[in-house]
Amino acid sequence: MATLREVDRRIGSIRNIAQITRAMEMVAASRMRRAQDAILAARPYSDELRAALARVTGAVGEDVDPLLARRPVRRVGLIVVTTDRGLVGSLNANSVRAVLRHVTEVAAGPEEARVEISAISVGRKGRDALRRAGVPIAAHFPQLRDRPTFADVTPIARLVTADFLAGTYDRIELAYSAFINTLSQRPMLRTVLPVEQPTLGPEETETNDEYLFEPSPEAVVSRLLPHFVAVDIYRAVLENRASEQSAQMVAMRSATDNARELIGELTLVYNKTRQANITREMTEIASGAEAMGG
Repeated sequence: MATLREVDRRIGSIRNIAQITRAMEMVAASRMRRAQDAILAARPYSDELRAALARVTGAVGEDVDPLLARRPVRRVGLIVVTTDRGLVGSLNANSVRAVLRHVTEVAAGPEEARVEISAISVGRKGRDALRRAGVPIAAHFPQLRDRPTFADVTPIARLVTADFLAGTYDRIELAYSAFINTLSQRPMLRTVLPVEQPTLGPEETETNDEYLFEPSPEAVVSRLLPHFVAVDIYRAVLENRASEQSAQMVAMRSATDNARELIGELTLVYNKTRQANITREMTEIASGAEAMGG
């Protein structure tokens, strides 16, 4: 049985850990609010940009821009967005698991029709996991700042766009953790390039003839598509950032609760041990007194 001093030291150590995890929870909660505000502000812009792209592509054909062109898929570039640090529960594990499952499904098939996949990792955790799984990594970007800006994502968008246009990849996919709410984050995987031509709703289709494009619909599409790809990646980075802070806050709260529960259990052990020591000492004193009296 542990001594009183050992139990007391362990209680003090766990209490210090609980204070640290509580502070980290508060910091994550503050960052989570900022990250949530950022993604909630970016979503309407992304949706409106998609609607604008739908209007202008509705006036031209699918072959007007190479970023819209579809070709046989033999090489896939997969952008994997994760975090640089841990302490986010199962967020990165769920995302990497979904990516590896997708890689297995895509790479399966006969040798002549097999698809090659290379990863473009954003965040150290994803890079390390993919490297251990044997997935080739074509490029790596460290996790972006606490408040990612559009300029931070631009190099990634330029790289994958240039590779797609050069024929290095026939398809560019994007994997990240989508922010649902504070307690829920969902692994997402979707195609970025070629850009899937958005469609208009019935009401928007009826009024699409009212729009005039200058200098021409083709010129507007050629300028709009690269920006649309960058905004799509930027939105995924913001989604993953909000998911990271939410998962970290929940994980630190759980760690704090577990530490407090363990402190309660150790306090009970401490009290039982102390009572046992007092009982033993009283028994020894009584035995000694009885022996001396005898």
